[in-house]
Amino acid sequence: MAEVAYTLAVRWRNRRYDRDKARVHRVAVPVISVGNITMGGTGKTPMVEWIARWYRQRGIRVAIVSRGYGAEAGILNDEARELEQRLPDVPHVQDPDRVAGAELAIEEFGSELIVLDDGFQHRRIARDLDLVMVDAQEPFGFGHVCPRGMLREPLEGLGRAQVIVLSRADAVDADQRERIRHEVLRYAPKAVWAEVAHAPRALVDFQGRQEPLALYAGKPVAAFCGVGNPSGFRHTLEISAYRVIAFREYADHYAYARADVDALAAWADALEIDAVLCTHKDLVKLGIDRLGRRPLRAVTVGLEFIVGLPEVEAALARHLPELA
Repeated sequence: MAEVAYTLAVRWRNRRYDRDKARVHRVAVPVISVGNITMGGTGKTPMVEWIARWYRQRGIRVAIVSRGYGAEAGILNDEARELEQRLPDVPHVQDPDRVAGAELAIEEFGSELIVLDDGFQHRRIARDLDLVMVDAQEPFGFGHVCPRGMLREPLEGLGRAQVIVLSRADAVDADQRERIRHEVLRYAPKAVWAEVAHAPRALVDFQGRQEPLALYAGKPVAAFCGVGNPSGFRHTLEISAYRVIAFREYADHYAYARADVDALAAWADALEIDAVLCTHKDLVKLGIDRLGRRPLRAVTVGLEFIVGLPEVEAALARHLPELA
């Protein structure tokens, strides 16, 4: 019953925005939205980084605007801190009012283009391109809208997207990827289709200093994460050839307290391991480089396109400010 009520409310809200264009506010520069249709981790943060870097490499002043989920007032949340470390020349504005956040980025930083992080359901700000991430490991939210499933809205909402990217595509076989593509394009037949892998890049400490990914390859390690898709992090560890002998999961956006750090340190010290590994998102929140006697490092990831790179780049190029 709750699923039916939520679905009706979402459809009613979407129809209001579809019919009443005056409710949608356009800012002075192009807006590229990265979002998803399911709850949990679908790889939005690596895609936001990839897009921001793509425009920066072409000399465009970019800002990232997000709601700032889970952040205290005036403090960047975990995704923003991760992006700040990896994109030091790209300002990140957090504001539940994404229109106000985008206008601030334009006025304060002279931004020529906005990348809207987690913006697919935020219909109030007009966007020039909607890119939606679909996770290969659970693409359709168990087939139900929340609270029964993990869909944020019915799958028909995919019809608003111009680009759909299958993330962690290397985690499933080619037949499964084709089945997902076929289902997605039922709802968005005109959308560009792309597939990406989340490729491990390096190990980093909390100050951003890099070490070779192979430093602990084949060696016993422990790992933990507080992300929306723990299986995605497990897959990253597996393809990096780490020998994970213990693994802990925390809730997405988990706020680590002193007691949690102490418990993790005791856990690590009790294990015969060479290091403890986590996601970059976890490390920027912890701000430490050791757990007990063990070094603590994050495994950073980047996107590698398997399918659709030229088409995605062409879609982005249409919104370069000098061509807009």
